[in-house]
Amino acid sequence: MDAPADGGRVLLEARGLRRAFGARTVLDGIDLRLHQGESLVLLGPSGGGKTLLLKHLIGLRRPDAGKVFVDGHDFWAAHRPEQHRLRRRFGLAFQDGALFDSMNVFDNVAFPLRRARYGDERKVKGRVEECLELMHLGHAARRLPAELSTGMRRRVGFARAIALQPDILLFDEPTAGLDPVMVTVVDELVLDLRRRLRTTTVMTTHDLSSARAVASRVVLLFRGQVVADAPADRFFDLPHPAVRQFVEGSLHGPLLEPGGTEVKA
Repeated sequence: MDAPADGGRVLLEARGLRRAFGARTVLDGIDLRLHQGESLVLLGPSGGGKTLLLKHLIGLRRPDAGKVFVDGHDFWAAHRPEQHRLRRRFGLAFQDGALFDSMNVFDNVAFPLRRARYGDERKVKGRVEECLELMHLGHAARRLPAELSTGMRRRVGFARAIALQPDILLFDEPTAGLDPVMVTVVDELVLDLRRRLRTTTVMTTHDLSSARAVASRVVLLFRGQVVADAPADRFFDLPHPAVRQFVEGSLHGPLLEPGGTEVKA
């Protein structure tokens, strides 16, 4: 995979990444590079390992084989303090928000700041307020997650993901279960965060409209491998049978052949 035309350096790389659960291989030799400034979208069948791949890329899961490099550093060869430092370069927004039910919105966003000893409470308060304002959630700081709509919980998750000013933002199915209007709202938020914070982003999704809206590059995972990888303006016209079936929503093609569906992990 070539570097983008702007010459952005490789921030994140997987080489030969493998992960199996018993006899079932979910990641089967993944090779993937993420360059600075890219907006990468990962597509693939449900349960195809997209979320699992994200967790491996940021060091939440250790692969059975293969390596992960963060800005040239071999993550699993690093000592634990260095791993913690490298992890702080990522912000991950989970699909369901993964909020602490017993904490209000303010404390949910403050959690990573306090854990990382970002500063005194005055500094933490200022940073939390900045993040909430970016997500148009300043009015909701004292609400509990149970009092929020699905879309608002997602935005709180976004605010928490950017709290430590990461170099790379990862979004796991950020539009899943949302109505078409909220899908557009979330897409615009992702684009706005990228513009304002100048971050590199990775997003998993099944929503082709979201992929078209936010991606500079698109990758398709199938049977545990990267089977297509192209700039967004070319990806949707690729002739690969799995790409054509996924894009067209056809009943005919490799995605529904025996062995074509993946396991959840």
